[in-house]
Amino acid sequence: MPDRKTGELLRQSAVMRALGSPFVAEILAAAERQLHHAPLTQAMLLDWPGDPAAAAVAMRLNAALHALARRDTPALLGALYRHEHDDVDGAVRAAFVTHDAFVARWMRDTPQTNEVGRAAAILAALMEVVRDAPLPVELIELGSSAGLNLNLARYRYDLGGVAAGAAESAVLIAPEWRGAPAPDQPVEVVAAEGVDLHPLDPNDAATCERLMAYVFADQPARAARLAAALDVARRFPPRITRADATSWLAKRLGVAQPAGRWRVIFHSMVAQYVGAADRDALERSIAAAGARADTARPLARIAFEWNPDRSAVQLRLTCWPGGGTRVLAICHPYGAWIEWLR
Repeated sequence: MPDRKTGELLRQSAVMRALGSPFVAEILAAAERQLHHAPLTQAMLLDWPGDPAAAAVAMRLNAALHALARRDTPALLGALYRHEHDDVDGAVRAAFVTHDAFVARWMRDTPQTNEVGRAAAILAALMEVVRDAPLPVELIELGSSAGLNLNLARYRYDLGGVAAGAAESAVLIAPEWRGAPAPDQPVEVVAAEGVDLHPLDPNDAATCERLMAYVFADQPARAARLAAALDVARRFPPRITRADATSWLAKRLGVAQPAGRWRVIFHSMVAQYVGAADRDALERSIAAAGARADTARPLARIAFEWNPDRSAVQLRLTCWPGGGTRVLAICHPYGAWIEWLR
């Protein structure tokens, strides 16, 4: 089979092992070996348009199998995930034989991780923003999913010993902190809204189940944190518009910004799913808004995204007036560690 397509499962298996998820690594390796038992899924992978790595096809497949295991169907797969046996190939084969259509349907949809672990990096970047100019912040998120990171001010943080956020929150985000000390600045979020083509409803059981399936099965603490963040979102519903981000952002940035407030655009692990034309349109809208910014109405952009060759996830900050971009940190893709560079 072409390495560029189905070989992505083995490549991502190695990545997962390096990231400390050996169970997921075994699932993906077994999936590559057993894929011929799932002709619909196999054909989808072989015919995948574009770059399968950028589309995160391996993570889609892993999440589909995790979703089946959480439903205990087939039973052999559910038992594997409960660590009742170690026949990974047999369990994955059983899932492919009986649920090929389910896996193929699942993989059509864009991954929905909405990883709240990334909120620590976003908050640290906001601390850097307000260190430059101590003003309240309004947040605009591109690709909000269920909007869990729009609630970042409602979470509690330990950034290498720097306490931040809501002290009584049930959601604790405490990444391994490396490098320079975290900035220690209070951040006041006065408004937060986002956009998504298909926003997820935290009150919908199927939506929550889909998000939970995208959490790696060998990371129970991360799953518990997601469940707590979903509970926060049910109590404090994020404001998300169902729309195309390019047209929505152009209109949103055209709304007058109150004086004495930062306007901060942020996005995390979204760029890889945006086509070139839309990406160019977004860049033009942000550049135009940056050109209008002044010291009374400053603008910032925070990007938690892969670098061009996908060798590292960078936390980048651009502030206007001025428009200079800084790489603040190198990060684990799901926020497990942050290497602060400043």
